[in-house]
Amino acid sequence: GPCTECSCSSGKETDKDASNTKKKENGDRSFIPKIFFGTRTHKQISQITRELKRTAYSSVPMTILSSRDYTCIHPVVSSSGSNRNEMCVELLEGKHGKSCLYYHGVHKLSEHHALQSAHRMYQAWDIEDLVSLGKKLRACAYFAARELMVGADIVFCPYNYLLDPQIRESMEINLKGQVVILDEAHNIEDCARESVSYGVTESQLRAAREELDFMVNNNIRQKDHKPLQAVCCSLT
Repeated sequence: GPCTECSCSSGKETDKDASNTKKKENGDRSFIPKIFFGTRTHKQISQITRELKRTAYSSVPMTILSSRDYTCIHPVVSSSGSNRNEMCVELLEGKHGKSCLYYHGVHKLSEHHALQSAHRMYQAWDIEDLVSLGKKLRACAYFAARELMVGADIVFCPYNYLLDPQIRESMEINLKGQVVILDEAHNIEDCARESVSYGVTESQLRAAREELDFMVNNNIRQKDHKPLQAVCCSLT
């Protein structure tokens, strides 16, 4: 029955209800927000997805956003050291006349999950599950996870994917109107600090100082370069 505390008790529609009704009349789907669940580490995501599997919401469409360090299955790129991102970009751009066959198979993973969902066999999964399936289907797990974000109701990711504006932009994450849950939020301060911090070595500072000395000595925009020169000198 109608409530006694709100406008529905008098049979009147609120502005919000009226707009929703109009949307339905026009055949438009009402906006359903995604849940972005941020954690401190990838290990915690594994724990959360394991718990999700045990609930009644195990069949809800989901995805996990993570770096190439965890999801790349290309034998050469995945076995390289710290330059996986650069190597991946080079392959995608075909710089050396080679391309990534795993990237071109991304649709296989998204179709697999869509098929499971259609047959009501869909279950919450972990990064390791996606990577092993990617190897089996020869499909890139990194880009598949990003593609699955479009239809996902829950998106799991580390804090910095939500806090760092550069990562948000590159991953095409739009948080406007969405639900954001931050697990163990007392760690947010450190993560936010890291997102706007940058580390440099002493040799990099010395190289910058030499270049700035050259600019100042040759009268090249001295007004701009002198303060930077002073900062480099004070740091070194």
